[in-house]
Amino acid sequence: MKILFVSLGCDKNLVDTEKMLALVQEQGYEITNEEEEAEVVVVNTCCFIQDAKEESIVTILEYAKKKEEGLLKGIIITGCLAQRYKEEVQAEIPEVDIILGSASYDSILEALECLEKNEKKNKYDSLEYLPKNLTKRIVTTGTSMAYLKIAEGCNKRCTYCIIPSIRGNYRSVPMEEVLEEAKQLAQKGIKELVLVAQEVTLYGKDIYKEKVLPKLLKELCEIDGIEWIRLLYCYPEEITDELIEVMKEEEKICHYIDMPIQHSEDTILKKMGRRTTKAQIKEVIGKLREAMPDICIRTTLITGFPGETKEEHEALMEFVDEMEFDRLGVFTYSMEEDTKAAEFENQVPEEIKEQRKEEIMQLQQEVSYDLNQSMIGKELKVLIEGYLFDEDVYVGRSYKDAPNVDGYVFVSSEEEIISGSFVKVKIKEAEEYDLIGDVVYEFTE
Repeated sequence: MKILFVSLGCDKNLVDTEKMLALVQEQGYEITNEEEEAEVVVVNTCCFIQDAKEESIVTILEYAKKKEEGLLKGIIITGCLAQRYKEEVQAEIPEVDIILGSASYDSILEALECLEKNEKKNKYDSLEYLPKNLTKRIVTTGTSMAYLKIAEGCNKRCTYCIIPSIRGNYRSVPMEEVLEEAKQLAQKGIKELVLVAQEVTLYGKDIYKEKVLPKLLKELCEIDGIEWIRLLYCYPEEITDELIEVMKEEEKICHYIDMPIQHSEDTILKKMGRRTTKAQIKEVIGKLREAMPDICIRTTLITGFPGETKEEHEALMEFVDEMEFDRLGVFTYSMEEDTKAAEFENQVPEEIKEQRKEEIMQLQQEVSYDLNQSMIGKELKVLIEGYLFDEDVYVGRSYKDAPNVDGYVFVSSEEEIISGSFVKVKIKEAEEYDLIGDVVYEFTE
């Protein structure tokens, strides 16, 4: 059977998909990227917010139609929507042959065997289960970077979030498995590891009884071939002085941190079930900038949370202006069933949510433009990822740019540059989110 994998949602989902790809390929199945060739489709779904839920449903329905038309033999779904809405999918979309829960993606071979026998056998492992020894991956993010998922689930129980209900409690991947996976990625030529989890800063607390992210980082820095290590999803209350020190001292660790704060005002943070305050957020930001003056801080915000007043929104705007985050994303609050926040009074109308989002993003665009202008004349190490023929420029990222969420550095060079190479670039122009520059010289291995 020729199998097509479709991965929706976050980078953590993508890692699960890449591990399924490796299992399937190792067993001898043929993988295709062409819908027309596929006999079986595996959809790794998402349902974190309403938009993601709708995308997953639309995707499944598209393949259900193809199956009805005789263009597909089978459909398997897994991931968050498959976990959360398994009964609804079974009842409403009978074209789906097999459903694997969010913790059961390692049963993909069993699911394919059932398909071959025309059997329907869904599987939902306990949300305390964590697949073991799945270190092999087929990397789909290019030749130079890969996500490295170090934990599953979350313990935080924020009032707006459904993740603990569909992904379970926080479960760290044993350090020896993380290191083995990282070594295999390095052997494939991966230069940048992007560490991900629902929260990377809590790594190890469940199995080692202490937070051991600093130790893991030091071990990862010892792996030959890896040149950049980037941290995503670090909750401010879990960022320790030890972690900051390791980030400062280890050359391979990018001076970059993704620290979702969601809001600045204590009244809203408390309603959200967040475990931090405005003063504590400021303190952490101050520590990070004092230790690493060149650090790039990315954050995310939720606007229009139930009960958010105009004054609280304006205070958030003032906070964004004061903190001058290098990178910032905004989500409008999405009312999710089975969450506490969905039951809160004073839900904010959609048009006001959108208006507040636009106001914050406009402000951030101005902040980002000013920060980028300050980069003109400076030199940056850039990882080249591609070439734009129409514009005769290379496309890359600096340590300030996480894949798929941040900007790019557009690079001119008289000499050919191989994708996956690092070059030093002198910045000559700056836009709101992107930088433009010329190669100074190419880094040698």
